[in-house]
Amino acid sequence: MCKSTRALECELNQKTLKSWPSSERPREKLLALGSASLSDAELLAIFLRTGVKGCNVVDLSRNLLLNFGSLANVFRANQQEFCLQHGLGSAKYVQLQACLEMSKRYLSEQLIQQGYALTSSQATRDYLISELRQETREVFAVLFLDNQHQVLKFERLFFGTLNAAAVYPRIVVEQALKHHAAAVILAHNHPSGVAEASIADKQITQKLEQALQLIDVRVLDHMIIAGHQCYSFAEHGEIV
Repeated sequence: MCKSTRALECELNQKTLKSWPSSERPREKLLALGSASLSDAELLAIFLRTGVKGCNVVDLSRNLLLNFGSLANVFRANQQEFCLQHGLGSAKYVQLQACLEMSKRYLSEQLIQQGYALTSSQATRDYLISELRQETREVFAVLFLDNQHQVLKFERLFFGTLNAAAVYPRIVVEQALKHHAAAVILAHNHPSGVAEASIADKQITQKLEQALQLIDVRVLDHMIIAGHQCYSFAEHGEIV
């Protein structure tokens, strides 16, 4: 049985989704207005497809978002946490993980493929967010590019605690030479959820710029990922 206040409310609401006006049903609304018009609960409802006894799928989705706190937390939940929720189980968990992986691979194909010229900062942001936002520890990664700004490789190079990662310029230089890179985009995540550059972040950026200049490799940007947010050094005028 639904135990939260939201769940108790949806038990009282016996109207099925089919009885709703078509403009209010998630699937019909998506087809008519596009996916961006849907709320988190409506998007989750399309994924879940069906509700449970006494609780239609939209109310079930609202209840799940209330319990988890956000859509991101639903995605971040491990199998045990996910399956403990009313109306969910292993099959839904597997489906969700498959959806998440397909999304990441779609963004990867948009960006990380031989011969693709990096011309969209938004595509870069979307890709880096998809790769780093769910990391629970700090990860430092690099996008290696050729002289046409075509993507050569994306690599996670350093892993740290929740607060810091030890980044060694020598290793970044070695990998840039290995991939014959002409430019790089640096990236790391802030598990704290704060998309701001710390003094340490600025210092390591300067060190990497100086080290890579010695082999004629340009640092185009350093992006800090915090959840769905992204801080760009280039946009803040902090890349020389």
